[in-house]
Amino acid sequence: MRAAGVELSDLATLEAESIHILREVAAEFEHPVMLFSGGKDSVLMLHLARKAFAPAPVPFPIMHVDTGHNFPEVIEFRDRVVAEHGLRLEVASVQERIDSGRIQVGHELESRNRHQTVALLEGIQQNGFDAVFGGGRRDEEKARAKERVFSFRDRFGQWDPKNQRPELWNLYNGRHKKGEHIRVFPISDWTELDVWRYLAQEEVDLPSIYFAHEREVVEHEGLVMAVNEFFPLPDGAEARIEMVRYRTVGDATSTGAVRSTATDYHSVIEETAVARVTERGATRGDDRFSEAAMEDRKKEGYF
Repeated sequence: MRAAGVELSDLATLEAESIHILREVAAEFEHPVMLFSGGKDSVLMLHLARKAFAPAPVPFPIMHVDTGHNFPEVIEFRDRVVAEHGLRLEVASVQERIDSGRIQVGHELESRNRHQTVALLEGIQQNGFDAVFGGGRRDEEKARAKERVFSFRDRFGQWDPKNQRPELWNLYNGRHKKGEHIRVFPISDWTELDVWRYLAQEEVDLPSIYFAHEREVVEHEGLVMAVNEFFPLPDGAEARIEMVRYRTVGDATSTGAVRSTATDYHSVIEETAVARVTERGATRGDDRFSEAAMEDRKKEGYF
């Protein structure tokens, strides 16, 4: 990409495209919100938003769809970022909806990833959000590769992958009726490696869980699981202390780590460059075993 006679690098091009999308939404919609979990993709989006609107503050709130099964490092990081940058945080709590009976679970420690849909849709409706920024990337898995940058959701929050609007020459159609909304994916064209390279270049802070550290883990159904209050040691299993890091952070009952010695950006980038399995495929227990799982959840209103 060339701007004013200057050849932009690949990361500068991705940054410019994402900032363009963020500004388009801020100009076109009345009540946008940015999903923020404290994970690396949402951290990237927030950093881009701060650059897009500087020196003014970010002109929309952030929303965390909280399963209640969180890694403590991630929640500490989320709250610190909110305080440092003076952000307005909305929390759509799965636990609150379990307590009120709106969400039914089989037992306390089952994965709540699927139940996030109810909390997300209620959070959008209750706050009147008409555009929702999500950190989905097309390289993550097949369903997310089908998304447009502006992805229409009907008044029930549902997605029809066969009925999407064309996006020609970076022209985005945000038309919607009251009760409908648009999911917006400003980092659609980024890869996991792009994300790591850019965050390293910008020296962006991340939760410590993304870098190698010692943790008590157990191998369970092909995943390296942290032993904690959300994942007790299975009967007959033996835990041990290993050096691990997380490629993605989600529900602690179903998100695995990877064995690693990468303690800084440079070494994580080296590991990511040779990885042959996506972060969700390698570490998310509820996504690995069905190619249709994510698409079905997205049709229901998931991220």
